[in-house]
Amino acid sequence: MAPPQRCALCRQTFFCGRGHVYSRKHQRQLKEALERLLPQVEAARKAIRAAQVERFVPEHERCCWCLCCGCEVRKHLSHGNLTVLHGGLLEHLASPEHKKATNKFWWENKAEMQMKEKFLISPQEYARFKKSMVKGLDSYEEKEDEVIKEMAAHIREVERSRQEVVRSVLEPQTVPDPEEGSSVPESWKGTNYSSQQPSHVDLPPAPELAWMEPEQPLTFIGHQDMPGVGNVHSGATPPWMVQDEDCSSGNQQIGPSYEEFLKEREKQKLKKLPPDRVGANFDHSSSTSAGWLPSFGRVWNNGRRWQSRHQFKSEAAAKKKQQSHKEKT
Repeated sequence: MAPPQRCALCRQTFFCGRGHVYSRKHQRQLKEALERLLPQVEAARKAIRAAQVERFVPEHERCCWCLCCGCEVRKHLSHGNLTVLHGGLLEHLASPEHKKATNKFWWENKAEMQMKEKFLISPQEYARFKKSMVKGLDSYEEKEDEVIKEMAAHIREVERSRQEVVRSVLEPQTVPDPEEGSSVPESWKGTNYSSQQPSHVDLPPAPELAWMEPEQPLTFIGHQDMPGVGNVHSGATPPWMVQDEDCSSGNQQIGPSYEEFLKEREKQKLKKLPPDRVGANFDHSSSTSAGWLPSFGRVWNNGRRWQSRHQFKSEAAAKKKQQSHKEKT
């Protein structure tokens, strides 16, 4: 029997030796794993001809799993505040360690040889990527310079407008010369504005409202002033603030008492119990004597059972005699 071996793709232990890698399940798992890695490798290959440089953000620290090497690889290449997209993955795919691990992985798992070249980057392709990366850095710097120039122009424009506003405020106001004349029309010169201002003394008295005139939209219902009783406008106490005679003493209790509350709570508890239970109609307020418990053959008396049985028989005979004697009399 072959020694047990562990398959990382299938995640199981097999005992069939090398025959496991030829099974349908293993080949299906291998194909699915390679198809998951292939889109990332193809996106990195597109960056060989035109490298993209962007400002660093925390999302650029993402890693991807290299199936051939069995380790995590940084997807992007970051330095300072700049990031080259797919630079880390291309650097890993072009390394000799990855090439060696890929050859071993393809040999152990019997993968298709046509797909092997898709997961490898030759040194010539990586050199081409370096040249495009230099061009990308230059274009990024040019864009940054343009942005800085635009920001500087905007700052100068804002500063210039601010200085103009400050200068207009600080400049002294020119006083017109009386000899040169005024631009005010002559028709306004003789007007006395002080005489046209409204005066509170000259105002006529306010006319009384004619409530009974037919053209008024309101209906007069008469004066509601009660003699001896003030209102809110005259400074009297509002009616909702006046204490009633019944409540003036303060002895009247509002709401149920505590005992009534306890009784009502007990009733609510009893309503939840089944109505046909034993003792549901029992009156707890009735008085009972000490001998309410019936006799069951002297069970609670001292002595043996046969003694209680004889005592019960003798007492039963005595009761019969008393009943017969009462009937005769």
